[in-house]
Amino acid sequence: RADLPAHVAGRRSGHRILLPGRLLQAWRMRDTVPADDASLRAGREALVHELAHSYDRAQGNVLSGDPRLRDLAGWQRSVLPLAGRRSRNDFVARTPDPYELERPSEFVAVNLEHLVLDPTYGCRRPALHRHFAEHFDLPTTAEACAPGLPFLDVDAEGGDASLLALDPSRVYAVDYLLAEGNTQAMSRWGHSMLRLVICAPGRAPGPDCRFDLAHHRVLSFRAFVGDVQISGWRGLTGSYPSRLFLLPLDQVIEEYTRVELRGLQSIPLRLQQDEVVSLLERAAQLHWSYDGRYYFISNNCAVETWKLLHDGVPRLAGESFASITPTGLLKKLTRRGIADASVLDDPEDAKRLGYYFEPMSARYDALFAVARASLSLPQPDAQAWLALSPTDRAAWLPRADLRASAALLVLENAAQRRQQLLLRDELKRRYLGRDAPADITQALQALRTWLGDTGFVSRPSELVPEGYGLPQAEERARVADEARVRVARLREQDGVLREELERWLPADQREVLQGIEANLETIGARLRALDAASAS
Repeated sequence: RADLPAHVAGRRSGHRILLPGRLLQAWRMRDTVPADDASLRAGREALVHELAHSYDRAQGNVLSGDPRLRDLAGWQRSVLPLAGRRSRNDFVARTPDPYELERPSEFVAVNLEHLVLDPTYGCRRPALHRHFAEHFDLPTTAEACAPGLPFLDVDAEGGDASLLALDPSRVYAVDYLLAEGNTQAMSRWGHSMLRLVICAPGRAPGPDCRFDLAHHRVLSFRAFVGDVQISGWRGLTGSYPSRLFLLPLDQVIEEYTRVELRGLQSIPLRLQQDEVVSLLERAAQLHWSYDGRYYFISNNCAVETWKLLHDGVPRLAGESFASITPTGLLKKLTRRGIADASVLDDPEDAKRLGYYFEPMSARYDALFAVARASLSLPQPDAQAWLALSPTDRAAWLPRADLRASAALLVLENAAQRRQQLLLRDELKRRYLGRDAPADITQALQALRTWLGDTGFVSRPSELVPEGYGLPQAEERARVADEARVRVARLREQDGVLREELERWLPADQREVLQGIEANLETIGARLRALDAASAS
């Protein structure tokens, strides 16, 4: 047809499929043009697209109305039962055609185009390929896929980000990881995560893999706030992106137990190996494609974790365990027999076997008790000691013996971590808001640029804008190269930026930070002197 609108590649009319004349002309000349000719491919895509619509409609929306396909496609269920499914599809990154996000029927048509015409479709969207293959009784993909499931492995403590090809067969178990709550409004009900118990290279999958902590990773949904202070109103209105991070377990333990003084419960989930594979495939899809909105109530970490389990493990889609709080989600998982909370029955065994990571507050108190016994310190516990000013703590340091100095060194490092966290929030509150002083414009612009450069950490699709679905071999190579370049640039900027921003801290807070640094130097010198004296 010559009368179809320019933007229309095909249209159905009754039992007929209408295609633009230009596409039909390319098809007639297919023997004289290269096989990858753009017009020839466009004609094939348009024909498959319209055939897909015809089939789906003739079969009573057998595909577009399928609940499982809608789960996989990204029209996720709401945590509130009466709300049904969400109308918006947030799987917006690395899509083969944004038109697939318009409605489920278009998603089916676009994906059947790629199922039929793209031999790498099974590698890029493995769960959807299996779903379509089962429906149409097709053979599994024969295409050689890049090994493993790709994730951007973020190590904030080490200041690094690299590409990890996760082999699902090396994942012995998946735990529900709960960071216990504290008194802060945003943290009162804890934080939901999933722990991947990954076996060390050379170790056969089994219970001993639980001791390979350095290889374990954590799937954590977080509100990526960029350069703004956490705002209750913005959290209620969905102004923050919600994205899936893959983090080293060691980093998560450090963050919660040492800095925030919150315990971590690691509760095994009763999943079969094929369910672990399905869950990890879904996590990889989210990691590369999902850009959700964070809501404190209806789409927080607990809701996102529930959706990942619901969509990633077909068996769990039939279970009722939705919750809007992390603690509530754990209770429902336990009640349904999905999680095994009995691992916490014996507290000492739980700590020894890595099912519970206690907050460092208890250890800090034990260390403080050593220093208190040696120096007759008047403070009752570590919290009271850390609440003192650095100057007040400094007065006691020259009198400490070897054991007391070692204990005080750990406590002073804890004070430094806590102060740095407070100052980071203070800088955001003071200088990244609307009332920022005009005389620090240059420093703020540098900070905003730096924060913008870190965006790839939460949205790795920025590193490889071409292609769709899970990146394959050539794309992964580009991701790895670009990540190295960006990490190197961030490291170059970090030290200079930190010094520049610290100059704009209030004088009293700058003095606190400098006082802690002086205390650390004093304790270090004291330890070296005492050690030398004991060796002579």
